[in-house]
Amino acid sequence: MYQRILFPTDGSDITAKALQSAIGLARLAGAELSVLAVKEPFPYSAISEMQPVPPQEYFDTQERIASARVKAVTDAAAAAGVPCKGYTVEALHAWEAILDQAKAQGCDLIVMASHGRRGMSALLLGSETQKVLTHSTLPVLVVR
Repeated sequence: MYQRILFPTDGSDITAKALQSAIGLARLAGAELSVLAVKEPFPYSAISEMQPVPPQEYFDTQERIASARVKAVTDAAAAAGVPCKGYTVEALHAWEAILDQAKAQGCDLIVMASHGRRGMSALLLGSETQKVLTHSTLPVLVVR
């Protein structure tokens, strides 16, 4: 069935809910879980004097947050007896990072959460999940 499952996390409550599905599926399939947290790049400005936070401080904070998100998932997987590896990457677009990581890790399934936005809010806010669904060649399980 599945041997390597990618689980992207943003640390939200809906993602925590989807984690239980990812862990359960990995356990049933005897698969390894790969967890990914995407870090936002530094918001460079044309006016460098106007930066509210020094770049290195920003990078360190982003890494600390992403690592904590990954650790929460790897700890939950370990408690369930599911092998899990964690990764953090910086990317402008999370959906591209998710697809790149799935390819790099040889994943055969992506399990991710959806906030379930509909109508105008979905149109205006967009959705990383929708973009992954649109561009992925792998199966994607969306948990709401």
